[in-house]
Amino acid sequence: MRSYTTFSLQYAHRFYGFKGEAQYLHGHTGILTIEVEDSINAGVNMVFPCNEIQKTAWDILRNFDHALILREDDPLLPAILDVYEKQGIKNGHPQNTMKGPAFKTALATAYPECRLVVTKETMTVEGMIKIVYDLLKKKLNIAKITFTSGANAASQEFPVECTVKRCPLCGIALDENGVCPKCGYKGA
Repeated sequence: MRSYTTFSLQYAHRFYGFKGEAQYLHGHTGILTIEVEDSINAGVNMVFPCNEIQKTAWDILRNFDHALILREDDPLLPAILDVYEKQGIKNGHPQNTMKGPAFKTALATAYPECRLVVTKETMTVEGMIKIVYDLLKKKLNIAKITFTSGANAASQEFPVECTVKRCPLCGIALDENGVCPKCGYKGA
């Protein structure tokens, strides 16, 4: 069975090198849906608490909300960083409170202090699905991700290995020591 949750992300990007309207810097409201699959946890009668999917994913996804997403070879990137430097916001601002932890993967790097995500490939709906799966596959038993942005949409299903161990009392993921961070249950 599956549990799922949806996120709304506001972001700006462009398709560097693309011939068409998307080559210009523009913004979107993206809707991201993450479906998690596992057996029903008998102790709490659910696959995974949806609010816990939300918390786990949002910790990373907040880096994409109200962010600029540019490809690493986009010549606009150094210009943006220069403006941010001159404006005094490149290394953060007290009002920048929506930031998640910085990350660096083969597909993307987040610079939360300046609300910037730099990607290896052009940030399409398909690209966002690849990035999100790469960031969350070890935290959630992801079965499917769907991303809609404007008139564009894509989804991908993933093989589920059910490797994320869950608490039998409240259903959330156990930490690396087999302890539930919510209720303190200690796995055997």
